[in-house]
Amino acid sequence: MVNESDEERDPPDGDVVDRLRTVLMRGQRQLRLTYTDDSLSPTQLEVLAMVVRRGPLRVSEVASFEGLNPTMLSRIVAKLEVAQLVTRITDVDDGRVVHVAATAQGRTLYETIRRQRSVALALALDDLSPRERRTLAAALPALETLVASIKQRR
Repeated sequence: MVNESDEERDPPDGDVVDRLRTVLMRGQRQLRLTYTDDSLSPTQLEVLAMVVRRGPLRVSEVASFEGLNPTMLSRIVAKLEVAQLVTRITDVDDGRVVHVAATAQGRTLYETIRRQRSVALALALDDLSPRERRTLAAALPALETLVASIKQRR
C-alpha cells in the first residue's frame, strides 16, 4: 500500500505536466484575447498592469519582476509613455534613479482590461457544473503555490 508521503515524493506524471502546462497557457491566451489592442503588445500590457498594481516602481524593479532586460524594458516604457499610460519620475533623493508610475489613463485602461477578463472568466465558470466549480475552487491554493514555485525557481 502506498501512503500519502510516498505519493508526494513520486515524480509528476508527464501527461499531467503537459496537460497542466497546456491548459494554463491556453487559459492565459484566451483571457488576453478578451482585450485586443494592436497598438500594445501583451508584454506592454503586463508591464502596465504591474506598474498599476505595485507602482510607482523603479525601472530596475520592473525589469526584475517581469524578467526583462533593461534595454527591452526601456523600449516598452517609452511606448507606454508615448501612449500616455505611464510616466517616468526622477527620484528626488537620487537623480540617477527613475521610477515608472501609471497615469490616470493607464489605470483606467488596466481596470477596463481587468473587468473584461473577469467577466469572460465568470461567464466560462457559469458553463461548469456546480461540482466542477467546487473542484476548481478547491484546487486554487495548490495552483497559487504552483505558480509561486515556478516564479521562485526563475
